[in-house]
Amino acid sequence: MEKLWAPWRMAYIEVPQSPGCVFCTKTPAEDDREQLVLYRGEHCFVLMNLFPYNNGHLMIAPYRHTADLVGLTAEEQTEMMTLTRYCVRVLGEAFHPDAYNIGMNLGRVAGAGIADHLHMHVVPRWNGDTNFMPVIAETKVLPDALYGSYDKILDAIRKCGAPQ
Repeated sequence: MEKLWAPWRMAYIEVPQSPGCVFCTKTPAEDDREQLVLYRGEHCFVLMNLFPYNNGHLMIAPYRHTADLVGLTAEEQTEMMTLTRYCVRVLGEAFHPDAYNIGMNLGRVAGAGIADHLHMHVVPRWNGDTNFMPVIAETKVLPDALYGSYDKILDAIRKCGAPQ
């Protein structure tokens, strides 16, 4: 069996859990930049992952607090997929990745770090973005600062226009 080492994830694992849902606390539009929220739709919103696998790692979540994919409304489902497609377009404009990982982990056993509020991950990937640094040096190399990536993605959102 091969092992996948991801020691940079310890920063996420060791952060004390704050009360309440991390996605539900993002719904007030007071300071979207500080909260890493990039786009707000009618039923769902797009935000950056505070502990990204790669620069530009985005998440799409419904406003409604739910872990039940089957229980999403038709409007939530449609907007979530529309925003997923939109994120690929925006990340393509902002970062020109070679590929993407897109998906959900439904439930803690499936790997969901936030199991009680479903969300879609969109992770841009580049040829060679996985290297020896995380294993040997316990360091994940992210070439851009979190808010630097935020600004690039926000600029790409302005260039791309509204989701369709």
